Amino acid sequence: MHPDLWRFAEDLYRRPGVETACLHLQAQGSDICLLLCGAWLGCRGVACSAERAEHLRAIAQPWQREVVSALRHVRQQWRTAAHHDSALAALREQIKQLELAAERELLHRLASCSHDWPGDTAEDMHDWLHTLAPVSTAADRDALHLLHAAARQV
Repeated sequence: MHPDLWRFAEDLYRRPGVETACLHLQAQGSDICLLLCGAWLGCRGVACSAERAEHLRAIAQPWQREVVSALRHVRQQWRTAAHHDSALAALREQIKQLELAAERELLHRLASCSHDWPGDTAEDMHDWLHTLAPVSTAADRDALHLLHAAARQV
């Protein structure tokens, strides 16, 4: 188990199927940084509560909205044009790196706010993932299940 959320997230994201599952959940409105944090907390045995989940959301939502999503929007807007313009493609790659740095900063903020939460329960990852992700379809449930299974192996 990684004591560092960023390293946990990197290792988890490299597991087979996790990137696809995360992209699916993101397209459905989930905050992947929140889910990665929830998986990390669950692996650490930190009990999930509505109060803790809301505390994490209060940190994540403004940063996601004002920083990460803004960068992602620009990067996605430039996708087609960047195929025909090498200078724009290079700028788009820089935006992608900024987006990744913004996600890393968000994970750092989430880890900092939850660092002192005691890990005194059995694995609580299922509760964390289902509390932090809006699940409405079988595909959403399958993606969460894959994320849960992969996180248990990190």
